[in-house]
Amino acid sequence: MSLDPASNSVGGPTADDLRAVVDRHAASVYRVALSVVHDPSLADDVVQETMIKAWRRSPVGPGEEIPRSWLLRVAHNAAVSLLRTRREDVRSHETMPERAGEIETDRRVEGMAQLDELWTAMSQLDDDARTLIALKEVDGLSYEEIAETLNLPLSTVKTRLFRARRQLKEALKEWR
Repeated sequence: MSLDPASNSVGGPTADDLRAVVDRHAASVYRVALSVVHDPSLADDVVQETMIKAWRRSPVGPGEEIPRSWLLRVAHNAAVSLLRTRREDVRSHETMPERAGEIETDRRVEGMAQLDELWTAMSQLDDDARTLIALKEVDGLSYEEIAETLNLPLSTVKTRLFRARRQLKEALKEWR
């Protein structure tokens, strides 16, 4: 079975479609993966696996945009699956990737210190809470998109996110 370089063998997205998905969603996929696996190199592996699955098993045809919520669900599931197969506790206190933009040096240092404080507080949360906060607060997904991404009822997302925010607030109080 050979693959045409312009499209996959099942008539799904083309290679150009995949490049567009990677350009548009790789950072979000990485953040979701990192929130679950806690290790930048493992998160990179999850991003790669997610993009391959997006190309091979996309729910849309050539030229159509792959739904963000579907892609993030694939990423979340791939990250959880990776941890299950490793059967070890892989935890790293790395910071989340920075957003592009130029910031003055003083503000940047202060922001990195606050980010480190936030990441330390987030590390005290369980994987689900961390993922919910990353999807809502970092990636800006709506409650409906989060529900679709994690395959949860909307009311469950709202309740869990409320609890996750409350837990994060308490964890941050300990650091101040």
